[in-house]
Amino acid sequence: MLDVVLYEPEIPPNTGNIMRLCANSGARLHLIHPLGFHLEEKSLRRAGLDYKDWVEVQEHANFQAYCEKNHPPRIWACTTKAKNSYASIAYQPNDALLFGPESRGLPATLLQELGDAWGIRIPMLATSRSLNLSNAVAVILYEALRQLDFPRMD
Repeated sequence: MLDVVLYEPEIPPNTGNIMRLCANSGARLHLIHPLGFHLEEKSLRRAGLDYKDWVEVQEHANFQAYCEKNHPPRIWACTTKAKNSYASIAYQPNDALLFGPESRGLPATLLQELGDAWGIRIPMLATSRSLNLSNAVAVILYEALRQLDFPRMD
């Protein structure tokens, strides 16, 4: 199983879509506080179509609390600032895929702490800023699942 970790997500429909994605793929969803919304918001429920009951969602006070509770063997920092393409990585079971908030991405201090070797990006045109968060999670999560031969999936 893989962990999708959203660091301080801001937009409820994105988190709802990612919740639905995790429910359909078997990934665990971790939400790092502070959140830019309440989990009971109507826009989150609409986007997630009440998938909250079908996915393991854990909330954590901060990134350190997530690490201490879950002990992920490897954390891939998904950022436009990375040099490595997400497709060049050999994913392993229990890897964590870490994504930053929509408006600002992962903080520089956290990226420095994890190190350049753990940063991955989705290749894009040089003139573009970034993909929508839920689209980026889908691209990277499904590549990891493909490499792992879609565990527990039909």
